[in-house]
Amino acid sequence: MIKKIWFWIGWGVFFACGFSLSALQTLAQRLMAAGLINVQTLAPALRVELKYSTMDNFLAADVYGDLEQAFLLPVAAKKLALAEQLLRQRHPQYTLIVYDAVRPRAIQRRMWGLVKGTDKQSYVADPDQGSVHNYGAAIDLSILDQQGQPLDMGTPFDFFGDLAQPQLEAKYLAQGQLNKQQVANRQLLRDIMTKAGFTGIPNEWWHFNALPLDQLKKECKPIE
Repeated sequence: MIKKIWFWIGWGVFFACGFSLSALQTLAQRLMAAGLINVQTLAPALRVELKYSTMDNFLAADVYGDLEQAFLLPVAAKKLALAEQLLRQRHPQYTLIVYDAVRPRAIQRRMWGLVKGTDKQSYVADPDQGSVHNYGAAIDLSILDQQGQPLDMGTPFDFFGDLAQPQLEAKYLAQGQLNKQQVANRQLLRDIMTKAGFTGIPNEWWHFNALPLDQLKKECKPIE
């Protein structure tokens, strides 16, 4: 099955690039019209809880409205399905939980408007500069245990203090502010995501990119 997924990753890497969103009824329909894939069509057991479609986020605002599904470029969705398989091979009782996927620039502008000029401004990318999320090639996620509870990663999702930064884990482990199990849980997430073709970032344990931003800017248009 893993070989089959890698086969399909090789096809249509930028199938969704160049599409514009038409005025359809729902955001989910517009994302499908743009060529993005609902990730649960490839990984049905995977859980989705879009934090920005709730009030449970650092903005304290629901900016996604009726969107409840996670959408990605086809290449990113296939890599995510592979990551779920790799996780289940190592821990059959575990599953991934997605907190954010594609973020259209209209949503990015809404978020930017909520934080601009505040102490939270640095937490949201300027929509004019864009982010990998705006292309449907980034994913924010964690791991659920056999009881359906998130593994202890040492901080919650969207915690913007230093404890959330992978680049500082050794320091905080030595100081006792992170423990070995928390770091091991993060390492498990990193292992399966990197083996599936994603790249992590140094300051957020939950964020992974399927493709680099400079490549996306050259070959794709952001999802508006």
